[in-house]
Amino acid sequence: MRWKRTLQLIDVHCEGEIGKVAVGGVPKIPGETIAEQLHWLNNDPKGQELRRFLVLEPRGAPIGSVNLLLPAKNPKADAGFVILQPDQAHASSGSNSICITTALLESGIVEMTEPETTVVLDTAAGLVTATATCRDGRCERVKLTMVPSFVHELDVGLETEQWGRISFDLSYGGIFYALVDVGQIGLTIDKANARGLVEAGMILKEEINRRIPVVHPDIPAISGVAYVMFRDVDPDGAIRTCTTMWPGRVDRSPCGTGNSANLATLHARGKVKVGDVLKSRSIIGSEFEVGLKEVTEVAGRPAVIPTISGRGFTFGLHQVALDPFDPLADGFALTDVWGPSAGSIG
Repeated sequence: MRWKRTLQLIDVHCEGEIGKVAVGGVPKIPGETIAEQLHWLNNDPKGQELRRFLVLEPRGAPIGSVNLLLPAKNPKADAGFVILQPDQAHASSGSNSICITTALLESGIVEMTEPETTVVLDTAAGLVTATATCRDGRCERVKLTMVPSFVHELDVGLETEQWGRISFDLSYGGIFYALVDVGQIGLTIDKANARGLVEAGMILKEEINRRIPVVHPDIPAISGVAYVMFRDVDPDGAIRTCTTMWPGRVDRSPCGTGNSANLATLHARGKVKVGDVLKSRSIIGSEFEVGLKEVTEVAGRPAVIPTISGRGFTFGLHQVALDPFDPLADGFALTDVWGPSAGSIG
């Protein structure tokens, strides 16, 4: 077989959210930092081509992400990575950080030490420290110390045709989120409502980004609201979340960066303090533990250092390849399974 390109991937999921890890065949990505590599992947045609090759059909699927494992740029880190999704490359993700850590340790790329191994990950948003509980050659649980998270603006108002005035928080947890109390759109966070939630999220994301520009004060490569996360509180006090992802799916995990962003809003409202640990539950019922480790500042703004604890599970190993004669090398997506917004994918 005369393949033009091959990549080897470890299949991993974190609390139901798939985060495949490309461990072999990853081409050299230009950039002196992971943030510069993120910028290249999102702006250079060759970077966009690589992303489409891995995440769109026929090689990709609507669910999950593909993580490019990269050499660390920061000497304190063990490995770097960038997250590829249908819309763009993203800077940071809690579930994907757990997937990466699990893959590194269980594959032997990073040596596992029992009962605990620390892995430092270099991301475009900064360093993420993963502390893995390990036993009998298995990574049982990963606790992440996330990048500083901060509120951009609380209680932002938006007039919508569908739901009238919607109030939301704009907050950063490694990427920017619009955090919306789900009752405002007349739905609950339940598996049966996944399609309605994601359609609402896509409408709100487009409107918010059209009207309200956001840019990280220290990292210009991180800009715009990446996701709309709906939130609620379960009867037992757990935070129920549903992060909606372009072009038309929901995060299966409770969402690490989204909970980090939400933690910043809770702290700003005086509802949590250093040392508190909360439970967050996803649309499928899987859970994260969300902690407030310490407070800090980002460009003069109050910020928090969150921790996210969850489980990753490896479930396969596969290779993807590009036939040089394949007319569908650029990838495609259809609205039947990818959602209505997939119509804008070329």
